[in-house]
Amino acid sequence: MSELIAKAAMDRRIAEIVQPVIESMGFELVRVRLMTGKESILQIMAQKPDGSIEVDDCGEISTALSAVLDVEDPIADVYTLEVSSPGIDRPLTRLKDFDQWVGQEAKIETTELIDGRRRFKGELRGIEGDEVLIEIEEGTIGLRFDWLSDAKLVLTDELIRDVLRARKDKGEIDENQFDEVEQFMDEEDPDGHKAPAKKRIH
Repeated sequence: MSELIAKAAMDRRIAEIVQPVIESMGFELVRVRLMTGKESILQIMAQKPDGSIEVDDCGEISTALSAVLDVEDPIADVYTLEVSSPGIDRPLTRLKDFDQWVGQEAKIETTELIDGRRRFKGELRGIEGDEVLIEIEEGTIGLRFDWLSDAKLVLTDELIRDVLRARKDKGEIDENQFDEVEQFMDEEDPDGHKAPAKKRIH
């Protein structure tokens, strides 16, 4: 299992419990994170093989996982279970994710220094064997997947439009709603800057 899906030992233990349940329901496990603090939160991201997921799907997964986690009881403290979609500026946790999102901008971090740096930002160029290809200012480079410590898409106008078009094609949003969002994305403030997408898309 990729450490990007489950990093800490406890995350990996939980992933071993929940992944078979999620896959038996026809979904894929994207990421597991147990966040501790005043209140512990178990965050589980899932999706259908085509990358989509509905609110009702999250509810069904949550119900199924709650039953299994109550039996296995891997977490000693009280916690809140949160099942969600990966979101638009999603984490990239599996090698195939980097191929699926070719052409989109991403931020990648590595566990060790690569040519003096750990952080890379650029356009995804797919995969080659076990390497992730990303185009940065210096050109296209390959980073071995097992070197990565974190990776996610950057929220851009292009990414939002591509995701919304895909949802529109699948009938997940109606055309009027899509056109309204497109209009928001094209609006500029008095200084000539585009309005921040994060404040427009909910």
